Amino acid sequence: MSDPTAEPGQPGAVLRVVRNDARSRYEGRLGDDLTTVIDYELQEGVLVVTHTGTEPRWRGRGLAAETTRQALEDVRAAGARVQPLCPFTVDYFDAHPEVGDLRV
Repeated sequence: MSDPTAEPGQPGAVLRVVRNDARSRYEGRLGDDLTTVIDYELQEGVLVVTHTGTEPRWRGRGLAAETTRQALEDVRAAGARVQPLCPFTVDYFDAHPEVGDLRV
């Protein structure tokens, strides 16, 4: 069984990503800890990604990439597209051609 409070890299660690429309962002969480945010502006069905950030204590563990991966799954399921302005998100798209069809 997964343990959502486990540290990344420990057996059972689960990063939960939710879309918070009230704050115009995706949030990556381990347990109750907010680890990563992806800020966006919604413009005519396109998510314009403006910033990706990870809390300092959680950096270097791949959480921004995993949050981005899950956020893009949500975008795909919603039938939306992404315009990446954030350098991290631009790099993610460049490194992951499997999500290239979501890019505006």
